[in-house]
Amino acid sequence: MIDSILEKARDGRKVNRKEACLLFKTDDIISLGNTANSIKNSKQPNSIITYIIDRNINYSNICVSRCLFCAFYRQNNQPDAYVLSEKEISEKISETLQKDGIQILMQGGLHPDFKIDFYEKLLKDIKKNHNIHIHAYSPPEIVHIAKLSKLKIEEVLKRLKKAGLDTIPGGGAEILVDRVRKKISPDKCTSQEWLDVMKTAHSLGIRSSATMMFGHIETIEDRVDHLMKIRDLQDKTEGFTAFIPWPFQPKNTQLNSIAVSGFEYLKTLAVSRIVLDNITNIQASWVTQGAKIAQMALLFGANDMGSTMLEENVVKAAGVSFQMSENDIKRLITDLNLIPRRRNNNYQLL
Repeated sequence: MIDSILEKARDGRKVNRKEACLLFKTDDIISLGNTANSIKNSKQPNSIITYIIDRNINYSNICVSRCLFCAFYRQNNQPDAYVLSEKEISEKISETLQKDGIQILMQGGLHPDFKIDFYEKLLKDIKKNHNIHIHAYSPPEIVHIAKLSKLKIEEVLKRLKKAGLDTIPGGGAEILVDRVRKKISPDKCTSQEWLDVMKTAHSLGIRSSATMMFGHIETIEDRVDHLMKIRDLQDKTEGFTAFIPWPFQPKNTQLNSIAVSGFEYLKTLAVSRIVLDNITNIQASWVTQGAKIAQMALLFGANDMGSTMLEENVVKAAGVSFQMSENDIKRLITDLNLIPRRRNNNYQLL
């Protein structure tokens, strides 16, 4: 049965929910990887593996959501809570540009006081002083801003786009199943709200990535439901530029869980490539898995190594701190006889 499902996927036909669940339950990871790699090669036949030079800027760690899986957030009154000044953000961007960076990924917590004018001013100031792509504000942040500002999602997105927002990261998706979300992130937006933000953003010409954080309390069926929701929305909007599955990191968090193995990560990556027939780019997560597993991911359906990560704080807070330079990334790619190429956010080669 697994062979017939994989043949169906290689032929370009959609795998259904039941079939996807069976793929997750098989231990034949080699067949999964070979099929995922075959699908990747059919979409990217030139052996090119992409990456981007950018920086993660967490403008604040103050958050009212209090997600159980997060080791990064702080409450407003804690001594190590912070909000970066405009000067600090500007200095980080200048350093990024000096190192050939072309983008910042900017995210913060759900701050209890900041309404839309704060974010508009920040975006305008950045665009006024720096020629850089702003990839910022995941759906939970957009929903939070809308509620605090008493605005509709569409109005928030229009105003942020006008102020300088270019694209939206796919963070805050976790698992798009509300039974799971109510347990691990009870004060964050619902699955439907996450999807609605993305649907509205895509309709306004704001493209985005999509993510899945797995390996905590979710079931295999939950992972599949998540993938199906991403695939269904992509069929309607074609607005997702990439999909990034990454494993939950349990250290320093309130969830008692064992870290996902490399085997499970590669299986999930391969199944994601097989199920998401309408998303061209699948990203390897070296920041959570390290160099060698990330290199293996390039044989299990991934065609992108993500970012050089000139700065990363959220995963590091959960006790995981891998680092790779641009040369490290290029070497991992060329060691597989593949071709490394820089890209921009829309996966155009530079």
